[in-house]
Amino acid sequence: MAPRSMWKGAITFGMVTIPVKLYNGTEAEDISFRQVHQSDGGRIRYKRVCDACGEEVEFADIAKGYEAPDGRMAILSKEDLDGLPLPTAKSVDVLAFVDAEQIDPAYFDRTYLLEADGPGAKPYVLLRDAMTSSARVAVVKIAIRTRESLALIRVKDDVLVLQTMLWPDELRDASFAAPPAEVTVSDAEVQMAEQFIDALAADWEPEQYTDSYREAVEELVEAKLDGVELPTGESAPAESEVVDLVAALRASVEAAKKRRAEEGDTEQKAG
Repeated sequence: MAPRSMWKGAITFGMVTIPVKLYNGTEAEDISFRQVHQSDGGRIRYKRVCDACGEEVEFADIAKGYEAPDGRMAILSKEDLDGLPLPTAKSVDVLAFVDAEQIDPAYFDRTYLLEADGPGAKPYVLLRDAMTSSARVAVVKIAIRTRESLALIRVKDDVLVLQTMLWPDELRDASFAAPPAEVTVSDAEVQMAEQFIDALAADWEPEQYTDSYREAVEELVEAKLDGVELPTGESAPAESEVVDLVAALRASVEAAKKRRAEEGDTEQKAG
């Protein structure tokens, strides 16, 4: 069964309009926990209580409040926010077409799928094929759930994907995290590090990677439900100070090569 669309609107570039539906492009696979009383497993309930009058407040009576530095409170109702002029609420205007390599991945936020709606199939294909041939992506603005976001439309396989992005002022200045300028490495150390990178070089195959922590939690939950002995995990390796980087990297290269050889033998036996 097809998922339910979360937004309907249109993409416009020039005089061309593409009616589309928007879907979440990701699904969280994390394990969901409930807060319970440890002694008897009873669910923990929370009440919404006003600290001014002490009364419990229904969800429908809760508004958004912005507290100014001087302590004044601006109370904003749903009607106030719905009345704001937001031209991107139902229309996505293409602002520019850019080379994807120019955009720092740090800007990327959430992924959504765009589906042509009704008569939008042909202009959808037109935009998709034109972006593919030009090797460019579209920079747009879109409003989802009353929040306007900068976004990127790109082609993945035969589908247009919308990637919301952070605004420039939402990215932290990373200069504080840079090592001191006086810290340097030798050419031999760089060459050995490059050998380690080459030893682990591979094609991007995301299906090879799994969430080991989630798998361990699932085993733990099953053991608890079945009342059997809990699985034990491996202890974390002790941290050690690296004195000789070249020697450490040389050992890492040998270990990586050995692991690759063992993986190759396993694949041949499985085949």
